[in-house]
Amino acid sequence: MPRTIYFDYNATTPLDPGVREAMLPFLDKVWGNPSSVHHVGRKARALLDEARDRAAKVLGAKPGEIVFTSGGTESNNLAIFGTARLLKSKGRHLITSSIEHHAVLHCFDYLEKKEGFEVTRLPVDAEGRVSPEDLDRAIRADTGLVSIMAANNEIGTLQPVAELGAICRERGIVFHTDAVQWFGKEPFEEIGRFSADLVSLCAHKFHGPKGAGLLFIRSPLHPDPVLFGGGHENERRAGTENLAGITGLVEALERFLKPPVFEKDKLTKLRLQLRSAIEEIEGAELVGSRWNGLSNTVSFVVQGTDSIALLAGLDMEGVCASSGSACSAGSLEPSHVIAAIGKKELANSLVRFSLGRESTMEEAAVACKALPKVVSRAQQAK
Repeated sequence: MPRTIYFDYNATTPLDPGVREAMLPFLDKVWGNPSSVHHVGRKARALLDEARDRAAKVLGAKPGEIVFTSGGTESNNLAIFGTARLLKSKGRHLITSSIEHHAVLHCFDYLEKKEGFEVTRLPVDAEGRVSPEDLDRAIRADTGLVSIMAANNEIGTLQPVAELGAICRERGIVFHTDAVQWFGKEPFEEIGRFSADLVSLCAHKFHGPKGAGLLFIRSPLHPDPVLFGGGHENERRAGTENLAGITGLVEALERFLKPPVFEKDKLTKLRLQLRSAIEEIEGAELVGSRWNGLSNTVSFVVQGTDSIALLAGLDMEGVCASSGSACSAGSLEPSHVIAAIGKKELANSLVRFSLGRESTMEEAAVACKALPKVVSRAQQAK
């Protein structure tokens, strides 16, 4: 069995040992329900409040603007469903882009099909970038919500999110950004940099635990809840708080956002090394932006084969890659992102390398050497 080369950090990252250590007491000694009034519950409540304060400090937000969730999917769902339903009396027109993660797109699909909303899906250019001018033209008097991601999970393109948010603010429109792929990879000072009213993030993308995320909700916005039960999270998200996961999330925020744990200078060198190798392969074509993308992400499509054959070939060489969204792993459904950038005929052949903290030049060299034969075998098998 060849050595394992993990090039799928956009899907998930390994739990950092220091983060794991911070979580351990909450799996054993601190086990109370933060909503209980006795001293065991009060201890848990105090530590939950402390975690919220710590998260707010890192993000440059108010503690009351932080809602802890089970991850990026729930954060996106709460932002979109909660805000669209809250503001439906203003209007039922919503705006998103054609390349969002399915955790966003499927929310808009549901609102359109089941609840009578009208959705405008903005196009993107050949690099996967939304035009601010297109957004400005798409806003109507009955527009209630705009949701545009900060960084694309499949091809790494960065959006002009602050500019998009500024347009929405000027027009009085609530703006949400799915920033799950941004945190830990791109420079971050404080949450205001997105010019957003709602920002989604999730811990396992920057060496925190799975099952933990948060939604920043700029005060005084109060989206309708999508989970019902108790009055947890200031009546915005019902369910007993996962204190171990929340602690891991906050620990990862403090450790890995400032500076980003994904080292841009190091990863850019590896990225360019991989891009150069791919450019030499007949039938392979790089997608995304060369300079306006995540420093850790290299994506390409290949003529005459498909993602499954390519990923299987890479796996045989010990290289773990992805066809884009990890949530769709194993699916033969073509990439909606590749179709949106004008390469529909190649949308079923996407391969994504996403590098991380443990990635090395040696690993990149092994992958570069393996790529031509993997592509050739996949094309011949087709």
